[in-house]
Amino acid sequence: MPKRVVSMNVCTDQMAILVAGDGQLHSVSYLANDPATSALVDVARKLLVNHGQAEEVFLMQPDLVLAGSYTTRATVGLLRKLGIPVEEFQPETSFDDVRTNLKRMGDILGRRERAEALVAELDRKLAEAKQRSHPNITVATYYANSYTSGAGTLIDAVVVASGLTNLAAKLGLSGTQQLPLELLVMAKPDLLVDSEARYATPALAQQTFVHPAYRALSEQSGRVSVPAKYTICGAPFTATAVEMLTEAAGPSGSGQAEGAQP
Repeated sequence: MPKRVVSMNVCTDQMAILVAGDGQLHSVSYLANDPATSALVDVARKLLVNHGQAEEVFLMQPDLVLAGSYTTRATVGLLRKLGIPVEEFQPETSFDDVRTNLKRMGDILGRRERAEALVAELDRKLAEAKQRSHPNITVATYYANSYTSGAGTLIDAVVVASGLTNLAAKLGLSGTQQLPLELLVMAKPDLLVDSEARYATPALAQQTFVHPAYRALSEQSGRVSVPAKYTICGAPFTATAVEMLTEAAGPSGSGQAEGAQP
């Protein structure tokens, strides 16, 4: 069982925070301290921070390093050459991926029982949401630069788990793609979903949100903001995003329940 673990990826940061035993996790990435990115900021701020640099990680003398499959490739390669074990995790694009990664983290850290408890917690929350299914409600996720999340994304999995229909997937889109405002307006979704992210100063990336057509659609359909920190990484807290969408859909499926923002 590793006793001094360093994580260099915000998703492995949070999984390790949830799974690791007392004192087992030594350092997390700087993104774990960003409240817009991390759902576990309060715990992360009690740990040492790293910036994914090989020198700083090596000097921490870890007996295990956790990384994402796209994390600082040069650092991962150098650490392995230096004889430091590195375990890489693929990004989650489904709740099955979330379960798999949590259990794998449990095995790696010698905390299988804890990991299984987290999976059970996630499954319980998803089962509760499933009882309030509204498949006739179409949801459009819409972010900066007119991006949406189609099939094969964790956000799509969140929408499906909420018992709703993802407009992007319905239109045949997969992955993260741009959805022109004209197509969004013509599709007339029942509910708009954004990430609550707003820049401090005006930016072209946000221009769609002030467009009269978008504002009119938002007033007609209703809007709910789901913070990105719940959908960037997969964990039991991802069920919070499911709960927010389920609540926004409302008991009658109107898309105008409490929590929806016109």
